[in-house]
Amino acid sequence: MKCPYCGYKEDKVVDSRATAEESAIRRRRECLKCGKRFTTYEYIEEVSLLVIKKDGRREPFDRKKILSGIIKACEKRPISMEKIEDIVIQIERAIQKKSDREVSSSRIGELVMERLKGLDDVAYVRFASVYRQFKDVGQFMVELKDILNKEKRERKSAK
Repeated sequence: MKCPYCGYKEDKVVDSRATAEESAIRRRRECLKCGKRFTTYEYIEEVSLLVIKKDGRREPFDRKKILSGIIKACEKRPISMEKIEDIVIQIERAIQKKSDREVSSSRIGELVMERLKGLDDVAYVRFASVYRQFKDVGQFMVELKDILNKEKRERKSAK
């Protein structure tokens, strides 16, 4: 494994464990040259999956796109990278269980929003504003009101 810091090609595995979903192995590695630590994930290679875009194009499924979208939504939020990885794994699993070989990009977006809504309201609204392409503040406010109403209902039921 190539060190992301110095590019050296030798390291040692410090810790190895399964992710929460047990669909990947998380390995903490230490570079033998610079001594910095980094994390890698090992996955089972699945049957290739195609994503159907809104304009009808098809492209290969790329988990990195989901990961980068969630990372952007969670920027400056108290959400660990491990939790973000777990969400990506959950989404991949859901897609693979329900799909033949094709899945719509809108289905993937909905799965991301479901996971983020339960995790962090700010990350959810950030992702939703890009995914749903909010055109004005009014659309943004509708989404925020839904979140606030949900919180009020939860507080009332807790009493």
